[in-house]
Amino acid sequence: MPELLIPEDGMRITRDATLAPGVHYLPRGIEIAADGVTLDGNGAVLVGADFYGRGVTCRQRSGVTIRNLQVERYEHGLWFQACANIRLTANRITRTREISDTSVFLDVWRDERDAYGGAIYLNGVIDSVLEHNDVQHQQNGILLYGCNKIDVLGNNASFNSGFGIGLFGSSDNTIDNNTADFCCRIHQITKESALTERYHNGADAAGLVLMGSSSRNIVTHNRLRGGGDGVFLGGFHKDLIRMPCDDNLFEDNDGSWSPNIAFEATFSARNVFRNNRADNCNYGFWLGYSSETTVEGNSISGNRIAGVAIEHGHHNTIRGNAFERNRDGAQFWVNAQPAFLDYYPECAESGDTDVTGNTFERNDTAVRIWTGREEGGPAAGPRCHHFTVAGNTLRDNRVAALLERVRDSTVYDNRIAGNVEAGLKLVGCRGVNTEGNRWV
Repeated sequence: MPELLIPEDGMRITRDATLAPGVHYLPRGIEIAADGVTLDGNGAVLVGADFYGRGVTCRQRSGVTIRNLQVERYEHGLWFQACANIRLTANRITRTREISDTSVFLDVWRDERDAYGGAIYLNGVIDSVLEHNDVQHQQNGILLYGCNKIDVLGNNASFNSGFGIGLFGSSDNTIDNNTADFCCRIHQITKESALTERYHNGADAAGLVLMGSSSRNIVTHNRLRGGGDGVFLGGFHKDLIRMPCDDNLFEDNDGSWSPNIAFEATFSARNVFRNNRADNCNYGFWLGYSSETTVEGNSISGNRIAGVAIEHGHHNTIRGNAFERNRDGAQFWVNAQPAFLDYYPECAESGDTDVTGNTFERNDTAVRIWTGREEGGPAAGPRCHHFTVAGNTLRDNRVAALLERVRDSTVYDNRIAGNVEAGLKLVGCRGVNTEGNRWV
């Protein structure tokens, strides 16, 4: 039986320790002050004062393990900076600092110097493991800033009002088998009187956030349901700086039941979304200004606006998905007055995209591709072009495929059956080949 350590406020721990059970009021928390320390919380509870400070602080250390510890009422529960080979296992951190004011719309670009409160904060940490931690019921669960090769495994980050798991400038990490359900918040837009109150459900809260050139991450088998978004990935900084999050893999995740978007990935390239669920949201996938992105083998059903939506995208692949009961199954477009083209000139037009081998059933419009126009005026200069819609089953929709002001594209070898208004509908198109479809 190890000797039990009674923690004292501001204590520096330099050797392995097992804490004495009980509730310990430590406004200044404790510090891990040596390499290779294992701290077994043994169910002890560290309690802070008024949501300030840190429960556990660790700087420039290697080989530290913390397990079985409970922490609450600090700004950050477990705080690590410039560390390596850290292992955080089976800890419970809750009730860290939270912005509860509904007038606040979250800032997903807020940097590490001014980070929101949260359960676990890692900055500049490498080669580490976070596993089976309970980080529910606060604003943020796990925050990674400039972290690489972190395994985030089997944690529960649900019911947070900000980010379940947030990656900021963090690459080559594995995010597997976590739960971050119902990470959402209400944002009050106006309150002129009790009769004119308006609210936004979401306010950029999300189960999983990737920002600031977070690339090459592997995101698998996670439950990210009912969040403001399931996944929010953004590659264009609010200060108009390109910071793409490229080459990430999202496989076997569930982002359903968001009031907004199951999987959002914008201004980025070569991301892969495979075998995910994206059901019953506003959008299943919102992929504006994306390129070389693959959406493959996903369940995409019951979305109120669209299953897949891509504005000003190019060289994307939509393959082998099941689209059912969406307003639009898959929609692609360019705007009459496109934004961001000073920064993304390669996205002036939308095209070179394949929509192949999908099943579209009982959507309002299964596939919709269009070029925007000025209100009451002609079509915009940039156009949608070089789309291939091939080998799909388009069955029992209102309209199977609607192309408006599209050029040099092909709609062929599709199985088209039982659509109510039209199988193929072309408006103002040029050079669109529709031969070789099978009408049943």
